[in-house]
Amino acid sequence: MMDRKSFLKSGHSPSLLSAFLYFDVSFMVWVLLGPLAVVVMSDYPMDAAQKANLVALPILGGSILRLVLGYLTDVIGPKRTGQLGMILTMVPLIWGWKFVDSLGELYIVALLLGVAGASFAAALPLASRWYPPQYQGLAMGIAGAGNSGTVFTTLFANRIAQHYGSWEVVFGLALIPIVVVFIFFSIFAKDSPTQPSPRKLSDYGAVLKQRDTWLFCILYSVTFGGFVGMSNYLTIFFNTQYGLSPVRAADFTTICVIAGSFFRPVGGWLADKIGGIRMLMVLYAVVGIMLACVSALPSLSVITVLLFVGMMALGMGNGSVFQLVPQRFQKEIGIITGIVGAAGGLGGYFLPKILGNLKQSTGSYTPGFLILSGIALACIALIFVVQNSWKRTWIGSGGKALDPAIQNSAVS
Repeated sequence: MMDRKSFLKSGHSPSLLSAFLYFDVSFMVWVLLGPLAVVVMSDYPMDAAQKANLVALPILGGSILRLVLGYLTDVIGPKRTGQLGMILTMVPLIWGWKFVDSLGELYIVALLLGVAGASFAAALPLASRWYPPQYQGLAMGIAGAGNSGTVFTTLFANRIAQHYGSWEVVFGLALIPIVVVFIFFSIFAKDSPTQPSPRKLSDYGAVLKQRDTWLFCILYSVTFGGFVGMSNYLTIFFNTQYGLSPVRAADFTTICVIAGSFFRPVGGWLADKIGGIRMLMVLYAVVGIMLACVSALPSLSVITVLLFVGMMALGMGNGSVFQLVPQRFQKEIGIITGIVGAAGGLGGYFLPKILGNLKQSTGSYTPGFLILSGIALACIALIFVVQNSWKRTWIGSGGKALDPAIQNSAVS
């Protein structure tokens, strides 16, 4: 109870809620084409590679635009950047609702949906800058739990499309929550008084020269990339592999997505308690083992349980990575959030491409899942190699809010 009261007093709850809602509706829009892809096929027939491309393009767009929004966050502040992001998000929604008449145009809309995915670069700094180091994991986890917006998309998008007999109307209805949250965000969100001074483009270069930047990019490309890539592709997987209807396939995806969404704050909280390094090593092991089991393509009930556990671990991994990031890059949180977030988006872009293209060339999902399993397990080796360096350099740089695992090791 005291911890909760202390947490609430330490920051700005309206801004934290605003960051969560902004991230939530943006995520809902970002993954819109994931479940809808199997419905869109009735108008635009696609092979496995084309379907993978359609659901991967929004993730690619988000990856690129996160760098832009990350820069704007430091120049004009998280609040104004978030407002701009929501206004721009309305453009592809209106286009997809009223003006698409070819697969080529839908690809462009898919890429523009990346604006919603770029929300990460504004939402997390808005929350993070209000809270002290000891609550970074929890604050970032709560704001980052906005990826639960994926659940609304997988649960309702195909049902709405089926009810109205049109997938385009889903784009139109998605404008409603965006407008509502835009109004709430504009009223209640507030930039922290401890905003860093605006960064120059050269500052990005300075951050990119640091090895830890690339290490965090790799780690997050697997956790966040795995989550968003799976969220976007699982409906296609269930539809193709198990012959489920669009609505049923999306329902099974929802079950898996719920795990990844709602366990993100748990990952941040646990990382605050036992250390992000320990958490990540355990979680990558779970993900690697689950994906290896999934590659055997067992019965629907078994594979759903495996994917549920795997997505839960990926969600917790997202919170764990961003428990470490603000500790290492306290003064460059806006820039590093954009860079690491972009890497996460790239991971999410390649995941559907790996699964879809290998399915197209081999006729099976097994090779794709085995490759993804190997990538997750390789991350354990990477952390094992670099953790000793982190223990030395983070302490040597004078950082006060160190990962508990690092502190304990240093003391011993």
